Amino acid sequence: MGEVDPAFIQAIEHRPKPTIIEAEGIPVIDLSLINSSDPNVIAGLVAEIGHACKEWGFFQVINHGVPTEVRRRIERAAREFFAQPTEEKRKVRRDEENPLGYFDTELTKNVRDWKEVFDFMVNNPTVIPASHEADDEEVRELINQWPEYPSELR
Repeated sequence: MGEVDPAFIQAIEHRPKPTIIEAEGIPVIDLSLINSSDPNVIAGLVAEIGHACKEWGFFQVINHGVPTEVRRRIERAAREFFAQPTEEKRKVRRDEENPLGYFDTELTKNVRDWKEVFDFMVNNPTVIPASHEADDEEVRELINQWPEYPSELR
């Protein structure tokens, strides 16, 4: 199999401890609550997602409304996209100007993560604030990048 690229090797103090961990209590987020007109329900949902991200780093979503066949098509297209050679995926690489697209060099604790991502937005283009400053009225437009293959991602 070969050597592991040193870019992927965590410092000893950051490596997982050799203990058995039971994955009980994985957060389950019920997105049907997003249709509530009660701001307290929405605030609770946001807090629940924030807690799951902070404490677990992931969560399971239920009642999202995405039909099973649509989900299967997305999963199939994702598998096909990520199975391509790196050069092909990097044709739609995200950068400082456009944070949407393919990315494979994310770092955690100055060590390269063992993951690849393909970011896109539902609304294309998506308009967001240009900065985090509350009084900044400037906006920024984000445009999805779509690979040639698989065509289902377009």
